[in-house]
Amino acid sequence: MAFHAYIYKQYIPFIIIPTLGFIGGLYLERLEDERWTMFRDKSALYGKPKAPGEPPSW
Repeated sequence: MAFHAYIYKQYIPFIIIPTLGFIGGLYLERLEDERWTMFRDKSALYGKPKAPGEPPSW
């Protein structure tokens, strides 16, 4: 039983650190998506006038 505790203690950083990195990356990706929605349909090249009530292009 003590051997299992040693293995868990030794390998826990290899599980926790990538998991926290993944969760942090998801959080940052959502923040970036929210930031980019400010520029939706405002490009001089691709933007076009929208009718009232028309959904955004993406």
